[in-house]
Amino acid sequence: MSLKVEDAMIRDVIAVDATSTVKEAVEIMNEHEIGCLVVIENHRLIGILTERDVLKRVLAATKDPKKTKVGEIMTTRVFTVSPETDLEEAARLMFENDVKKLPVVSKGKLVGLVTLTDLARFQPEIIRLLRRLIGENTPKRMKKVLDYYIV
Repeated sequence: MSLKVEDAMIRDVIAVDATSTVKEAVEIMNEHEIGCLVVIENHRLIGILTERDVLKRVLAATKDPKKTKVGEIMTTRVFTVSPETDLEEAARLMFENDVKKLPVVSKGKLVGLVTLTDLARFQPEIIRLLRRLIGENTPKRMKKVLDYYIV
């Protein structure tokens, strides 16, 4: 039996609207102690806002978080998986595209989120899979999480 994304995903995903300010989004992230928010418009996933987006596109660019809208800085090239996707395939998608978060979509609707951290702490099987995938080409941003969770 292979493990599926639905076995490891977070079901209670916190979402934000693209018209929200970055300040409002950061307050939500801090309140829930999370590192990203999915961005929804008309019940459809249109992007993802990560801590890195805020650092690079607001703070480093010296934009005002009270005036900057989430839609201006969110990542719009979002890779998604379905709940039925094998966890191994989800991990490969993360590695191939240098992403640590994959929204989970079913029939066009957001149903969850799976992160590299979820995979790293989920099961010994995933640890073995991640160890096989780690190599010279491991993206630097991913290496930090993997070094912490996978010895």
